[in-house]
Amino acid sequence: MNTFTRLSWKSNRRCCRLLFGNKHWGRFFHDITLQTACYETTQPVIGQPSPLTHPHLLKPNELVPGFTKKDFIERRDRLAEALVRLKPNGTHLVLIPAAMTQYMSDKIPYVFRQNTDFRYLTGCLEPDSALLLIIKPDGSHKSKLFMRDKNAHTELWEGPRTGVDVAPQLFGIDEAKSINALESELKESAKNCTFWYDFRNPAHRNIHNSVVSFLSNSGSKCLESPIKLIHELRLIKSKAEQDLMLRSAQITSDAITQTIRNTEVGHTEHQLFAMVDYHCRMNGAEYLAYPPVVAAGNNANIIHYINNTQKIMEGELILMDAGCELHGYCSDITRTWPVSKQFTPLQQTLYEIVLDVQTNLISLCSEEKSLDELFKLMCVMLGKRLKEAHVLTKAADSMTLEEMAFKFCPHHVSHYLGMDVHDTGTINRTVHLQEGMVITVEPVFDLYCRDICQREK
Repeated sequence: MNTFTRLSWKSNRRCCRLLFGNKHWGRFFHDITLQTACYETTQPVIGQPSPLTHPHLLKPNELVPGFTKKDFIERRDRLAEALVRLKPNGTHLVLIPAAMTQYMSDKIPYVFRQNTDFRYLTGCLEPDSALLLIIKPDGSHKSKLFMRDKNAHTELWEGPRTGVDVAPQLFGIDEAKSINALESELKESAKNCTFWYDFRNPAHRNIHNSVVSFLSNSGSKCLESPIKLIHELRLIKSKAEQDLMLRSAQITSDAITQTIRNTEVGHTEHQLFAMVDYHCRMNGAEYLAYPPVVAAGNNANIIHYINNTQKIMEGELILMDAGCELHGYCSDITRTWPVSKQFTPLQQTLYEIVLDVQTNLISLCSEEKSLDELFKLMCVMLGKRLKEAHVLTKAADSMTLEEMAFKFCPHHVSHYLGMDVHDTGTINRTVHLQEGMVITVEPVFDLYCRDICQREK
């Protein structure tokens, strides 16, 4: 009953052996081969999903889900404008590398994740690439994308590459060249320019080596990092970005809800990890945005506990900190629930205190507040609520309450969220909130200070 088939993706040829000579199967394979050949002649195969190959992911004219190439052109325009405002004199040369494929062992790659700033400015999902912007004093600029060359043998193993012929039209850039030409292009273009490159945290080792070679030979001293300016752009999310982030959060929320419903005594933390991962992927996420914290009992007092190996016991609380990544945008949600389906009175009291503090903090998010101000408010509110619940009884004044609350919540209450989980890391937490920012609000009550609780009680 078995059928052994090999289809040629490059021509109409087919080679099939049917054990029972089924003519209908033969016609079926012939049709597949003809359709494949027709597809290849009408549309170039590229190195990432397209509306033609992945209509379930991309709408017509979208470069990546939710965004057209016009969106990326506008982002590059805004970066050019920001650079000229900051340094109005002279020409600017901006280099943003893609990420490189990382390997967990010999020939076994990790799942590839694109360098966030490169993805934000290009929409290109291929490794071993680089964006070069040449910006004139009037803000006009030329964009060049450096990519891997087409290679039939490598593409047989790793999948198609876009190549330099297709890239300009696909990504809306002015010119595409081989990545091998990058260093010579830098030497040619960088004369009398301010060179913008993240030298401190290089995204790509080989490209960084090319930059080092270029700088050592050119003697250029005008080196700046563009990361802060790019982060300022990324900090304010467009409507399309907000929609993707909302969907990412909904996927994670639903996945955690399903995990809560299916939690049983005797499960391991790793099984709950598997549940939330499964439900996120089944609802459209590519993968989890970070290794989740799945912490039962006292493990929840380890802020970044990711071993997830312990068995869950009767009467314990489970803390899960998880998020997914959807088309380049992340979510970050923390939930706590009782494995026995019911809180003890003390657990219920502490849970409601933290929930009340979170609800009040969300209502206070406005353009008058910064993340640091939210953190200070959190400490005041948490200390007050703990005293009202007689968890803390000896604190004499509000300052003492605030200090005590900090011992129970030893990390910041908020961070920026976006294409990265800890998004736009160069943006200070003293910046006032603005419309379009996305932040987390995550107060906690860590019982690693339970000895203090006992003394206070």
